[in-house]
Amino acid sequence: MKTVFPQQSTTRRWAAGTALAAGLLILAPLAALEPPPAQAQSDLRKSFPGRRVGGGTRGDCSSRLLAHLVPASSVFAPGKERYLGLLEGPSASPSPLEITFRPLSGRGTADAAMASGQRRVLPASTPGITLITMPSVKMPTIWESSYLCPGAAATPTPADPLNFVAADSPPALSLLVADASKEDGAVQASLVKLHRSCGASVPREEVGSAFGLSDLITAQWPERIPVRCPA
Repeated sequence: MKTVFPQQSTTRRWAAGTALAAGLLILAPLAALEPPPAQAQSDLRKSFPGRRVGGGTRGDCSSRLLAHLVPASSVFAPGKERYLGLLEGPSASPSPLEITFRPLSGRGTADAAMASGQRRVLPASTPGITLITMPSVKMPTIWESSYLCPGAAATPTPADPLNFVAADSPPALSLLVADASKEDGAVQASLVKLHRSCGASVPREEVGSAFGLSDLITAQWPERIPVRCPA
């Protein structure tokens, strides 16, 4: 006759329960490491390697000033009006301007499909400000602008838009987010004011002061800067 030890069954159940509890203890800290959307966006504001001023040093096209009218951090919440502004400098041979918008995932990496990215090309123009209206920002979105210079080699879009290297003519690169900061509010108000001057012009000193770009707007610029608002 075989002897049965009930305590062995009890021991196994206790061990299984302990293992499960240990697993939960391991998973709980991992879940806590995932920040909520607001915190993740705040982290992006601190870490995004943007540059609101593009252009390089070689050739008239590639060295032409191109600046996003955003805070110095190059991270910006467009607000309910969703206005975005670009400042183009003087040039003897203007080239078309390419604008792209590419979404990021919540963790700051490129979306796998990139299917929702948008591209727009604006015609070559004289020095001035161009205001555009973008769709509502539902997730952090990269905004990149650069000139389509003649003879420039086409470069493929990197798998990760945060992993870029400097070129002769690096683009203006900004991150668009939903939650506005104090700096965003001031820029939003300045863009709304500029929008009232669509089709007209504004003093160059006013533009430099409003966006912190006075050191870039030199005597080579016209005294009044045209404001363009393409459809």
